[in-house]
Amino acid sequence: ETFEMLVRLAENYTSTLFCNAYRNMAAEATVHVQEFFTDVGLFLFGTDISTEESVNRFFDTLFPVVYNHVINPGPTDISLEYAECLRVARRDIRPFGNVPKKAIGQMGRSLLPSRTFLQALNLGIEVINTTDHLHFSKDCSRALLRMQYCPHCQGLTLSKPCMGYCLNIIRGCLADIAEVDLHWRGYIQSLEELSRAMSGAYGIEHVLLNFHSLVNDALVQARINGPELSEQVNKICGSPVRKTKQSPGCSFDQNKDNQGLKMFSRDSEETLTNRRKEFISHLRLYRAFYGSLADQLCGNELAAADGLPCWNGEDVVRSYTHRVVGSGIKAQSANPEVKVKGTDPVISQIIDKLKHVIQV
Repeated sequence: ETFEMLVRLAENYTSTLFCNAYRNMAAEATVHVQEFFTDVGLFLFGTDISTEESVNRFFDTLFPVVYNHVINPGPTDISLEYAECLRVARRDIRPFGNVPKKAIGQMGRSLLPSRTFLQALNLGIEVINTTDHLHFSKDCSRALLRMQYCPHCQGLTLSKPCMGYCLNIIRGCLADIAEVDLHWRGYIQSLEELSRAMSGAYGIEHVLLNFHSLVNDALVQARINGPELSEQVNKICGSPVRKTKQSPGCSFDQNKDNQGLKMFSRDSEETLTNRRKEFISHLRLYRAFYGSLADQLCGNELAAADGLPCWNGEDVVRSYTHRVVGSGIKAQSANPEVKVKGTDPVISQIIDKLKHVIQV
């Protein structure tokens, strides 16, 4: 939602520029502004479109409007065929100087990391939801039953499982999930690095919210170089062919969205950068979540404290004497309490996705 708000705000700024400074062409220009920011939004949320092509298309379609109203204004509008000739010729004539190239560079460097960040967040949600709804094996269910409820049959309702016994069972049950640990840590580290790279001059906030000033620079250049541009246009497209003038005006409603936009915008506490930093710092606390889950469960709620009498699966004893295995699939071959067959294909798929997003 924050990204969507940011795109809307940037579109708002750019349309407002035309309404305030170039009112006579605002109605035509804002259509192209909307098209451009629709492309920006589509790219950010995963559609495969070229940012370079989107920027070029925006300046291509803007050129006939600028020619008609700024470079060579007349009592009537240029014809559609003439406008099309100008659109096609824009890249050769370069009416906006270096601005389109600058915009392409800025958009490319700011939108791709943000798009990757959003894709990574969606994958994070998928990992959490998938591991949250895993089905346990029959062997695990039996072991849990023996650990939690078998002592009740002997009237031992208050005895808790021994720590080592609890760890063997929970590590056996969560062997698949522990495999995610290494990749989850790598994923969070990659998110941190990506987040750092998204700040500063190439941060999406800075680039999008200053796009209107780039557009203004482009329009100023076109106006200054008007006579030369007219000559070049005449050589390529001939003299202007005109038709009846449409009634100009500003169709853009500047008050639309204003409440929502005020809430976002420039309040330093609420900038995208700050929200992202806060989010990453929260996420960092859960870096070891998957690797330490069994230890947390046994240590915090399930098992008896060291030195107290505890249930070992058969009786109440002073201490658990079997070997305690480590976390993960490989370690389970020596597990005396739970048989673990191999990695769940669902977990393998999640791990592959994490590896991929880390590479990206």
